[in-house]
Amino acid sequence: MNNLVMAYLGDAVYELFIRNYLINKGICKVKDLQNESIKYVSAVSQRRILEQLIDDNFLTEEEIEIVNRGRNASSHPSKTTDIVTYKKATGLECLIGNLYKDNKDRCYEILQRIVGE
Repeated sequence: MNNLVMAYLGDAVYELFIRNYLINKGICKVKDLQNESIKYVSAVSQRRILEQLIDDNFLTEEEIEIVNRGRNASSHPSKTTDIVTYKKATGLECLIGNLYKDNKDRCYEILQRIVGE
């Protein structure tokens, strides 16, 4: 399946997981939820998270290949961040989308690692 389609799916899965996580933490004000979610869902945050997962050797070689395919997929330029950050964030979203489709257990394992659980 197209890597940008997988990133599209991964973006939705990732966002839903983070929103659910923050609500379950007891954050009840939308402004607070939005402020807290930026720590996870902005392209800058996603780049940082991806780099940490790689530095910690948490991702398999196959998962890194998926990230690289997503990162290298043709897409429109970002208006809010540099191209490297945008592409790395897209790579993480592509990984989440692929794993959600093919290996939900591993997908959730990575998402839980991201939020520190």
